[in-house]
Amino acid sequence: MSTPTNALCASKSLEFEIIAADGRARATRLAFNSCKCFSPMFMPVGTQGSIKGLTSKQMEEVGCQMILGNTYHLENRPGSSLLQHLGGLSTFVDWNRSSLTDSGGFQMVSLLDLADISEKGVSFQSPIDGKQMLLTPERSMRIQNRIGANVIMALDDVVSSVCLEAKRFEEATHRTLRWIDRCIAAHQRPSEQALFGIIQGGVDLRLRSTCIEEMNTRDAHLPGYAIGGLAGGEEKDAFCRVVAQCASKLPVNKPRYVMGVGYPLDLVVSFGKQTMKGSS
Repeated sequence: MSTPTNALCASKSLEFEIIAADGRARATRLAFNSCKCFSPMFMPVGTQGSIKGLTSKQMEEVGCQMILGNTYHLENRPGSSLLQHLGGLSTFVDWNRSSLTDSGGFQMVSLLDLADISEKGVSFQSPIDGKQMLLTPERSMRIQNRIGANVIMALDDVVSSVCLEAKRFEEATHRTLRWIDRCIAAHQRPSEQALFGIIQGGVDLRLRSTCIEEMNTRDAHLPGYAIGGLAGGEEKDAFCRVVAQCASKLPVNKPRYVMGVGYPLDLVVSFGKQTMKGSS
């Protein structure tokens, strides 16, 4: 392995160092204000802040460095105001390592039948009690600022990767870019929480390139990036093409997060992108 010469990038909320690289595969260090982790790493999903069937101590014992909580579900129960009052999600679940919160965008796919998507945001009907929640970019940021994770995700317009409507992907890609500006403006804790932008575009390489180019113009506000909208049933070669293209075009001095992957082959393909997410 060779060590890159420009290996360090620092923002107020995240210090990122490339320790070594071999082609597009990288070994890196991510240091937050109160903790650090090393990649590549697999990040298990704790939808409501904890992993099913395992305690926080057991997660530490197996070497887990970062867990994911879901903004939409945490706002439903127990509520971000309560979490903020109790010192944030990590304190609530007794987790002393890194954390990340999803923006709630994935629920546009998983709860599509209960969602109404518009330019303003997405309105969900709760699967628990039927109540409506309007999740806008501004509200997603407000909730995530209260939850207090080290990394927070921008609200994006997510479309199932097996959707057959090309116009819907075009719409979602450009809406994601409009929403990132609203997320940046609404983010109240940039010195404490690293905001990641999400690259959308389905399996259309043209749309992916457009999204990356436009995200790059906001690079000063984004300590990291995610590759979203995959691992939803698309052909494996299409998945590989999109991941490879994004890896080649995203800034080399920022961390990359491949969202939603969990199959062994997907993990191998994604190793050069640092952070992978699975399901609990």
